[in-house]
Amino acid sequence: MAKKKNITYKDSGVDISANDRLIDLLKPIVRNTYGPRVMGAHGGFAGLFRLDHCEALFKHNYRDPVLVACTDGVGSKILLARESGHFDTIGLDLVAMSVNDMLTVGAEPLLFLDYVAVHDLDPERVASMVEGIAAGCIEAGCSLIGGETAELPDLYQKGDFDLAGFAVGVAERNRLIDGSTIEPGDVIIGLPSSGVHSNGFSLARRLVFKEAKLKYDSVVPQIGCPIGDELLKPTRIYVKPVLHLLHHYRVKRVVRGMAHITGGGLPGNLVRILPEGCTAVLQTKNWTVPPIFKYMQSLGVQRDEMFRVFNMGIGYVLVVRPAFANAVVGHFRRHRLDAVIIGQIRKGPCVVELR
Repeated sequence: MAKKKNITYKDSGVDISANDRLIDLLKPIVRNTYGPRVMGAHGGFAGLFRLDHCEALFKHNYRDPVLVACTDGVGSKILLARESGHFDTIGLDLVAMSVNDMLTVGAEPLLFLDYVAVHDLDPERVASMVEGIAAGCIEAGCSLIGGETAELPDLYQKGDFDLAGFAVGVAERNRLIDGSTIEPGDVIIGLPSSGVHSNGFSLARRLVFKEAKLKYDSVVPQIGCPIGDELLKPTRIYVKPVLHLLHHYRVKRVVRGMAHITGGGLPGNLVRILPEGCTAVLQTKNWTVPPIFKYMQSLGVQRDEMFRVFNMGIGYVLVVRPAFANAVVGHFRRHRLDAVIIGQIRKGPCVVELR
């Protein structure tokens, strides 16, 4: 009689012990993001978060709260992280993509959840990603209250992984910002990006690694650092300086619309908040396009295509009442963001003009 096989879960490619090691690594990382509204212990079946808090120091006193939810990933920037072996910055990207989106309606991020899928579980590598996620949550002022790590050897090739993030925030209903009050004469203010952020990487990777035939550590003189390091710079998180501005003008409705400049660039994202009868006219000479974009354009991309794919140095846009434009620019510069007036709203069709 043949001896009965003793087949384990690990034989099929899933290592439960590695998952246990990962949980131990993640506990202190996740706890660093907790605020007084987080309830329960790490590792439960669900995360608990109080919308308000009974202690006066942390009480928010929402009158008519609206929950705001966003989800996103970091696209093919993941491939660059895998190829370079640097996994610590894409977690920041993951948080930024969702919290910057919800910020456009005036929402305060409350909590974040992550999903990490891998071929085989390397606890240290995943912990490095989650460290970045936690750092992004701290920068955005929200709590990482849960997540999932899935080891899927039959679905992903060796070395492959994917990330997804989910954010929940809150805004007072009567303070929501949707662009509906934008009118001709309003001023468009741009906040600088930190680089390519997390969009357009299919094109960026083709230009840099196929057309120019560069390696990760190749230094382009006009950029001044390894090209891989430049491309992996994490997406800037705009939450705290923008919320500080909105809280400063609690009565006056100074900000009439906001846009996060992601896939589609300035033309594709600013148009999403324009009401009928309003044209956004952008003066592209008002800001300096960072060297990384000039370099990629020199490899064979037309100007209009560059602006349609990349942020071109402007990661976030606010449309404000003209009388307050200079004050808003000053606010951001005090927060070490080199804000600049990049255009104006004029009467016309609902389009974005680049000049």
